[in-house]
Amino acid sequence: MAKNCLTKKYLKIGGNCILLFFFLKNSSVFAQENAVDFGQIHGNFQLNAQYYNPDSLIGAEAVPEKFLSNGFANINYTRGAFSAGLRYESYLNALQGFPVGYRGNGIPYRYVHFSKDKLNVTVGSYYEQFGSGLIFRSYEERGLGYDNAMDGVRLHYEIYKGVYFKGVIGKQRKYFDYGKGIMRGGDLEINLIEVFDSLSNAKTRVILGGSFISKYEKDEVSQYNLPENVGAAAGRLSILNGGFNFYSEYAYKINDPSGDNGFIYKPGHAALAQLSYTQKGLGINLSAKRVDNMSFRSERDAVLTEVQINYLPALTRQHTYNLLATLYPYASQPNGEMAFQGEVIYRIPKGSALGGQYGTTVLVNYSAANNIDTVKLHDETTSRLGYSSDFFKIGKDVYFRDFNVEVTRKISKDLKLALTYANLVYNKDVIEGKVDYGLVYAHVGVLEANYKLSKKHALRVEVQNLYTKQDLGSWGTALIEYTYSPNWFIALLDQYNYGNYNQSARLHYYYGSLGYTQDNNRIILSYGRQRAGIFCVGGVCRNVPASNGFSLTLLSSF
Repeated sequence: MAKNCLTKKYLKIGGNCILLFFFLKNSSVFAQENAVDFGQIHGNFQLNAQYYNPDSLIGAEAVPEKFLSNGFANINYTRGAFSAGLRYESYLNALQGFPVGYRGNGIPYRYVHFSKDKLNVTVGSYYEQFGSGLIFRSYEERGLGYDNAMDGVRLHYEIYKGVYFKGVIGKQRKYFDYGKGIMRGGDLEINLIEVFDSLSNAKTRVILGGSFISKYEKDEVSQYNLPENVGAAAGRLSILNGGFNFYSEYAYKINDPSGDNGFIYKPGHAALAQLSYTQKGLGINLSAKRVDNMSFRSERDAVLTEVQINYLPALTRQHTYNLLATLYPYASQPNGEMAFQGEVIYRIPKGSALGGQYGTTVLVNYSAANNIDTVKLHDETTSRLGYSSDFFKIGKDVYFRDFNVEVTRKISKDLKLALTYANLVYNKDVIEGKVDYGLVYAHVGVLEANYKLSKKHALRVEVQNLYTKQDLGSWGTALIEYTYSPNWFIALLDQYNYGNYNQSARLHYYYGSLGYTQDNNRIILSYGRQRAGIFCVGGVCRNVPASNGFSLTLLSSF
């Protein structure tokens, strides 16, 4: 019998044949017909680690452990309408610049999800967003150490054709614990062209949405009579017609005294409007935002990026070049700002005098942010409202300006060039919390060249310069990167603070990286200096301290 175990759907283990009817019958593992679906397991793993050397010249302090690391692994299982998963995280201890609350090991994220007909249910951890996020957005940005995942129950339900409902209840993640507040809310979206059959051929598409979110946090010890239930509501409108897309949203939050606003009882407001137009070779985007007292957290005394309920996008271009992205990036100001952004992208046709043989792309972008105009009130006669403000009036204090132009042109089939110029104004006092520092005015120029040496060999070169008379003076950056596809790359970078008014601080920040990729695995080894600065994504930022040492990054997926 043992000789024919497998042919008879038996398996020999320890001299005995065990019936495999449940496992092998129609199993997809053995590629039989009429296979039973046992589901799929997939996930990914990442480790970021660094060995730190003290470097008094750049202000890199000694680290007692010498070696710090951030690691995580996602494991997800799916079978039909059912899915479940978890994320294991390890911070031993967290890399410098990450919130100190990330310490130790644990499984802070785990979920079970099920969908039936038009209903989707998630129990456990989840991310969600209402509208653009002005009153609620739960998401993760790993590079910032930002994660405000919800833990509770979430429902998605299609009430009627074109009518969609979201409902959430739970607590927010706070490192390996949860914030004090309990959150609950709902969102309703109506797509008119789907609801009414008579509009099925309409060229204009209209989508309406409304949402509400509230938090409950007990007033345990306070000199004030604090509201324990704080609610926020928002309404939105989207209109799409051909290449035109218009989106607007207005949000209102009731009085929410907190450490962010000095425990005033003034309601909060936020408004966002975006208009875009696209056609072949042309794209135009315009946006405006007003924020007034809209810090919203599930803990009144939380700091930095802890347990933020809402998301206030920064209306600025997200630069990738390091002198633009890490020296003077903009962080949204929840206590009050008025911001504007405009962008035009135009592709000059190939074959024309300006477009050349392969065409040329020109991008022009401008963004601006100021304070809101306010009048301080006498709190003893106004129930601690703090101030009043004119909704349409722009304040006089400049927070940020960024005018930039980028020209990209393919010179030949092997060579592509990109030239960027940016003019920046940066309020260091407001954005970084400095005192009496003032505005930084900077000019930035970048030249990038990508050259394909052969089918597998490529070279990329960047030369950057930032000129300013303020702050630490002018900077220059040079980068060269060689790629041997599909496995290897090596990069060398030097950042030089040549304009520092303290000549002893005119230092080079050398940095080198070597990377290898094989199938779904990637390893990167790096060594060098990293200057202190700010790292931002979408207007949310963290401070990065100066460091010197070896870095290791491992990434794998399955």
